[in-house]
Parts: sequence; C-alpha cells; structure tokens
Amino acid sequence: MLADIDLVVDADEFLLVCGPSGSGKSTLCRTFNGLIPHFHNGELRGDIRVAGKSAKSQTVGDLFRHVGMVFQDPETQLFNGTVEQEIAFGLESLGLPRREIARRIYESAARVDIPDLLRRNPHELSGGEQQLVSIAAVLAHRPSLIVLDEPYANLDPFHVHQVRETLRTIHQSGIGVVICEHRLSYTLPDVHRIVVLDKGRIVSDAPPHDLVSLDMEHYGLELPLAVRVGKRLGLKPVPLDIHEIVALPSDMSALNDLKPQTPAPLPHGAPSALVVENLSFSIGGKPILRDINFTLAKGECLAIVGANGAGKTVLLKHLNGIFRPSQGRVAVMGKDTRETKTSQLARLIGIAFQNPNNQFFKLTVIEEIEVGAKALGCYDRSWIMELVALLHLEPLLDRAPFRLSGGEKKRVAFAAALAARPAILALDEPTAGQGWYFRRALGRLLTRLRDRGQSLILVTHDLAFAEAHAHRWLVLAEGEVIARGRPGEVMGNKQALERAHLEPTDAHRLWGGEAKKMNIEQRTSNIE
Repeated sequence: MLADIDLVVDADEFLLVCGPSGSGKSTLCRTFNGLIPHFHNGELRGDIRVAGKSAKSQTVGDLFRHVGMVFQDPETQLFNGTVEQEIAFGLESLGLPRREIARRIYESAARVDIPDLLRRNPHELSGGEQQLVSIAAVLAHRPSLIVLDEPYANLDPFHVHQVRETLRTIHQSGIGVVICEHRLSYTLPDVHRIVVLDKGRIVSDAPPHDLVSLDMEHYGLELPLAVRVGKRLGLKPVPLDIHEIVALPSDMSALNDLKPQTPAPLPHGAPSALVVENLSFSIGGKPILRDINFTLAKGECLAIVGANGAGKTVLLKHLNGIFRPSQGRVAVMGKDTRETKTSQLARLIGIAFQNPNNQFFKLTVIEEIEVGAKALGCYDRSWIMELVALLHLEPLLDRAPFRLSGGEKKRVAFAAALAARPAILALDEPTAGQGWYFRRALGRLLTRLRDRGQSLILVTHDLAFAEAHAHRWLVLAEGEVIARGRPGEVMGNKQALERAHLEPTDAHRLWGGEAKKMNIEQRTSNIE
C-alpha cells in the first residue's frame, strides 16, 4: 500500500496530499494517528513519530490528543443520538469537567456554523452536514494537527468556503492542517506544500507554484482552470485561483479548447422517461419536498443541484419507490411509483447513492456488480465486463467492496447500478472523491449512454462536471424548485444561485458574463 515514505509534517504546516484514487492517501493519513499500526492489519517497516515519540510505543488514545482525523466518509465517525452528544463523546472520554465540555461543544459548533444542528440526530443529516459535525467533534479536542480525508467531496460551494475559512483560521491559530483532496481548485490557493502520491510512493513534494509545471494528469489529477489559463496566457506567477486573473484577452478563441461543451439541446417533443407532478413529501409533519414538477426525456441528462439539505437525495429516493409521495405522483417509464413494486421499478431505474457502503452486501466486487442483474433476470456477461473495463475495476474484482478506497467504492456502485441496463440511471454525487482519470472516464461513459438513448440524472455539487455533461439543471432550495434551464442560463440567475448557496463555475466566469466585467474592472483600474 505504501513504499519508501519519508515525510516530515511540521506543527505549522498547511499540507495537501493528493494523487489518484487508490494511491495510498487514506492509508498514509491513518499512520498519523496510530490507526496504522494499531488498528489495521499489515506489515509496517520503518517508524512513525508523532510529537517526538514512536507511534509503535503509543496507543491510539495517546495519539488522540495530538492528531485529530476526519475520515472520507464522515458517517463512520458518528454514532450518538444528537450532534451535541457526538461532540461531547470524546471530551467525556478525556474526563474533562462538565462546564469545560459544554464550552467546547458550543465553541467548536460555532467555528463550523452548526449551532442550529446541535439537537439534531447526526444520522438524519445530509452528507455535507455530517462532514461539518465530524470536523467540529475533532476541533473540540484542540489537537496540534488535524487531518482531513476528502473534506470538500460532499459539500456545496457555500459550505466549502465555510470549511476552507475554518481551516485557514485553524492554521493561523497554530494548528497544523493536512488535507487529502482531489479537487485542487479548492486547495492550491490555501496550502503551502503539496505531496503527490502514486502507487504508494511520494513522486513530488513541493510548494504549489513549483508543482504547476508537473504533468498532473499523469497522476490522475487535473490542474484548476485558472492554472491552465494562466499557463496558456504566459502569466507570471501562474494564478492558482480564478479570482487572481484580473484581465483577459479580448479574443478568447485561443482558450476555446479549455471551455467545456454543454450537450446540445434535445429535439423539442422528445418522449418522456420520467414525469414528476406536484410532488410533496413530509417526514413527521415536516415538509421536505414542496410541489416538485419536472420531466426527464429519453436520452436526456438532468443535473439536480442545490445546497446540502435541499432535498436532492430525498427526491432521488422517490424515483425508485423507497419513498412514496405524500401528494402528487412520480411516473417512471409510464408506471406510477405508488402502484408499482420497488423490485419492478429496479428494472427501470438504477440508482447509485452518495454512500456506497449502504448498498454493498456481497463478499467480492464482481459479485456485487452482478447480483442485481442476475436477480432481475437481465444478466449480460459481456456488458458487465465492458463496465468493468470502462470503470477501471479489473484489479478489484476479487476484493471485498468494503475494503476499497472511497473512490473505488463509488465506481463499483456505478457498475452495479448499470449492470441491469436500466432505462434511467441516477447517480448521487458521482464525482465525490474521484480524480481526473475517473471523471474523464465517467464523462465518456455518460456521453456514450446518452447517445444510446439512456436517460441520466446527476445529483451533484460538482457544477463543473454538471456543466459539461447535463443538458439541463434543476435547482433545489429548501425542498422547492427555484430555477431550471440550460447550465449557462441557471448560472446567470444570480438570485437563484445565492438562495441555493451555489456559485458559477470557473468556466462560466471566464466565458460567461463575468469575463467582460473582469476586463472592465481592469481597464478602470488602469485609468485610475
């Protein structure tokens, strides 16, 4: 898993560890707090020293005071009845006075802006909210180093900024921060040093500006659009953030190959694969969805976007009958979900949810991929092997799905959802935790499926991916549809974006209305 790792992390570091899925990032992080060698089986050669002492001679409890860790799947860290109890649990294990525990609970909750969640059950929160709870629980211990595995993977832009600002503040207070993350656009501007892993080895260790000359795509990573544009324009220093580009050429044609191409609109009157009419849904008397209306045409890709907790995943669970409408109706390929068994709907719509662990129950990856198609009587070995190749799963087929990395688990879940050739494929946060290799492969797969007439739904915070692959966007906020239309149209709706806690993509900023604004501001600055 890891080989010849020599790494020193200073107490005042802000470090990014990146690399393709399965490169060893999560494994390396588990050495920082003693989970390796004390919890995970394997052979450890060499030594790991935390706060000057060998991790071999300390317990995980000893290291707990020095290194706090937030895992890639935050739900694995949550097991109490309320968020308040979740934050208090570790503090109580340290024997702190009750008054000090209460003070730290509200202090850490305020730092990540979740005081309103303290009485909530953490298992009823969205993935992004669970991430914030996990960070708060770790911060309450005041560690000298905090390690976060894919902290932005399941967050909307508003919460990404919130967590980024929190981490910057933490670092400025003297706490070291280590981030494992694929999304370089959210990390390059913040960190001081970047370690790139590939096949368990460190292949680069340098400051961000030194790294921009590295062939990151070779290591399954994609440089931010700002960096690629800056390199193309010969800007010195190369900008790490899109806001650092203060002027653009009047002729943008030289950059057109960097511009994402949204799929062309479908012909008017294309037949519908999915119809949602006046859908409302409540849990315990609390409205979750309110009067949702939309259609999905055959061969269309629809992106459902919005903030954490907007109701996106709840809406998705209405499509295959997990939830039934309180009011209104959902028709999948003409079949009303209120009158159709879930097993019958499974032949029509395949869903890969945000947390793959909740869908796995077989001992090997190949069994997991095949089980649904076999149960539904539509098993096709050649199609299964085609999916395996497209999603780069060949080396994983005999492994247990629960032992894979977060990104590898996602790919297995996608293959399992596609194995039965459903008429509609819905993917919940498909690019979370995935590097450039997978994003590119998934994009090609979605294009191929669209061309075959497959209907697709993407529930995602990754607006850049949605911009490149979805015909239309549906924007949810507080359980309501507040905007819909082509990606560029939606991103031009400033009021809707603000309400949904979303932001335009970097590409929209450059090629949309904001590019002209940037040039105007630069010319005004020059005149002054």
